[in-house]
Amino acid sequence: MSALVELRGVEFGYPTASVRRARPFHLARLTMTIERGEVLGVIGPNSAGKTTLIRLLTRVVRPSAGEIALDGRPLASISAASLAREVAVVPQDLPQAFPFTVEQLVLMGRYPHAPDRYFETVEDRAVARRAMEATGVTSLAALPLAELSGGERQRAVIARALAQEPRLLVLDEPTSHLDLRYQAECVGLLRRLNREHGMTVVLVAHDLNLAAEVCDRLLLLACGEVARLGPPDDVLKEDVLREVYGCDVIVDKTANGRPRVQVAWPDAARR
Repeated sequence: MSALVELRGVEFGYPTASVRRARPFHLARLTMTIERGEVLGVIGPNSAGKTTLIRLLTRVVRPSAGEIALDGRPLASISAASLAREVAVVPQDLPQAFPFTVEQLVLMGRYPHAPDRYFETVEDRAVARRAMEATGVTSLAALPLAELSGGERQRAVIARALAQEPRLLVLDEPTSHLDLRYQAECVGLLRRLNREHGMTVVLVAHDLNLAAEVCDRLLLLACGEVARLGPPDDVLKEDVLREVYGCDVIVDKTANGRPRVQVAWPDAARR
């Protein structure tokens, strides 16, 4: 694998006077790479910098120092439409009042390929159809988003991202609102996209076990700094997690050898 994204000494801080942020936040000098074809998990407690990293990768905000490069090109030099053809984001959820069908939503992913165009081409519809087939929502194409279950809605949002034909797919807590069945479906979909299509994925997750199961490497952030970066076995250590999260944990292994994290609940013996 070789680097698709490079972060070199990247720093960022939100203004202390920000209405939405009562406490100051500063992302320290972050130097790392995202390798082509890997699944990188970004984990850490609340206010660790996970969402800030997404915003930096998609240029919603810009570094106050350092540089981010995409395939060797400075991110700052890439136009918005060009960046949207390279990087697609799957948010936690869409607004509830979003009056479109699945097909209309997926076709929105084609906008970066011709931002001055008003109508979809035959190629756009073919790409959208392939994206819906890859995510298993073809049969739902004519349905309004409001009629979908949580899992169906999430797969439709991923299909929109795939229709952008990106090289980097960024997902922000993709299973946070899903039950066990749809979590399993989402994990299976991410694995297929990565293994069969070579998609590079950045997965932001609070669920450490999901991250351990799916990701090649984990980036553990704490207070805007890198606490640990490496394979799941190297990052999900009891002493490391105890220091970062401030609670006792037990780390053992799943049947397939991946690390599994459990909280050591206080007074568990009394239950």
